[in-house]
Amino acid sequence: MSDHDSDLQALSRERMRYAVALTLAMIAVYFGFILLLAYDKPLMGKLLMPGLSLGILLGALVIVVSWLLTYAYVRWANRVYDARLDALKR
Repeated sequence: MSDHDSDLQALSRERMRYAVALTLAMIAVYFGFILLLAYDKPLMGKLLMPGLSLGILLGALVIVVSWLLTYAYVRWANRVYDARLDALKR
C-alpha cells in the first residue's frame, strides 16, 4: 500500500471517529430526553414559568444541541477534512 493510500485511509478513519462521536453524543442527548419523558413525567411537567415547562425547555434544547453538533461537524469537515483531502488529491 502506498503512502497516499494509507494517508487516505487514516483520514477516512478520522472522519468516521468524528462522525461516530457526534452521533453517540446526539443519541445520548435524545434518548436521555426520551427516558426522562418516559420515567419522570412529573419532573418534565414542572412549570418554570407560565407556559413553559421543563419538558418543553429540554425539548427545545435537544433541537439546539442537534444544530450545534451539526455545526461542529460541518466546521470540522470544512476546515480539516476538506483541506487534508485536497492535499491528498495533489
